[in-house]
Amino acid sequence: MDGPASPAGPEESVFMAPHRIKPYCTQAEWVGRAKCSVCDVRNLVLFSGLSAHELDDILLPIDNLRVPQHAVLYEQNQLAPFVYTVRSGIIKLCVDLPNGSQRIVRLLRPGDVAGMEALVDDRHHHTAIAMRDADVCRIPREVVLRLDQTNPAVHRSLMQRWQCTVDQADHCIVALSTGSAEARMARLLIMLGCAGSHTELLPSREEMGALAGITTETASRVMAEFKRRGLIHSHKGSDVVCDAAGLAEIAKG
Repeated sequence: MDGPASPAGPEESVFMAPHRIKPYCTQAEWVGRAKCSVCDVRNLVLFSGLSAHELDDILLPIDNLRVPQHAVLYEQNQLAPFVYTVRSGIIKLCVDLPNGSQRIVRLLRPGDVAGMEALVDDRHHHTAIAMRDADVCRIPREVVLRLDQTNPAVHRSLMQRWQCTVDQADHCIVALSTGSAEARMARLLIMLGCAGSHTELLPSREEMGALAGITTETASRVMAEFKRRGLIHSHKGSDVVCDAAGLAEIAKG
């Protein structure tokens, strides 16, 4: 059952998004709280090292949010009072460029953490937007900082995730910023899970261009060429099937 939405505030861009995002587990009596102990991604998120008792103690200040596609979770340079764990969907992180455009620098999937800069800075370094409908848990930074001091396991997990974030960013920079447009797009499709099996509807051509550092027109042209060569095709109108071997060969550049 949906709980009442928190009042909007200037520091909470989540409530300034085009689609209003409502927390639905803000009430302690909400029966869905029991799901936290058996969450599908609990072993992947920040609190995986906590016991059931420890988890119960910190649930109250944590909100679970359903984020509609294209809704803004938070914006670059706004106050950062929360971090977010992704339970489902895909969140894209964008940075504003001097020419007024945006560059997508990272994609977050279930188990990833958004807004980790809140733990060392008071402003967000990116704009976080739902590329697909998402389910996230919004965690006050004080909760994580407090656990950092009292639970060494959480601290170690946090450091591992930070290093993982750096590694992912390095991989994206190399994979999506070097080589021909075809090579970049092939690598992007592989990164999105479109390799030999069904995947959900792909991002828009504009988003794919922003990820690969090419124009929307170039992204459209390359995708049309991939379809012509049978490297990708639609399945049942919404899913996409890709030729894994063919994409891997192109991705070599």
